[in-house]
Amino acid sequence: MHPKTEGILESSLYVTDVARSAQFYKEILGFRLISDFGERGCAMGAGRCQVLLLFKKGGSCEMRSPHDGEGELHLAFAIRAEDLACWEAWLVENGITVEEKRIWNLGGQSIYFRDPDRHLIEIATPGVWSIY
Repeated sequence: MHPKTEGILESSLYVTDVARSAQFYKEILGFRLISDFGERGCAMGAGRCQVLLLFKKGGSCEMRSPHDGEGELHLAFAIRAEDLACWEAWLVENGITVEEKRIWNLGGQSIYFRDPDRHLIEIATPGVWSIY
């Protein structure tokens, strides 16, 4: 039998302005700063035992670190089904353009929008996947 993981601990996004992105994730998604790496980036608490790393694009080259990336990426965050309407109103209230709303075959719903670096962010209710 092979060993099992406990899930995804951290995910990374590569951003042009770390402070701007950290402010976005704090104000819009309610994440809190848990570690500051200076100009290189930061770590934000993104849920129970989950970390969102924000790294400055190209900022790891000087440190000879493997942390760097390009392009527009996608992350989805779990929300309670009963909070969906509140989330949608919150995004509108904060001037966030909703790019798509989708109802999945299993009954889950997703709302998609972009962060300041055009990463596609999804908030999703249970029923999106067979495991969620």
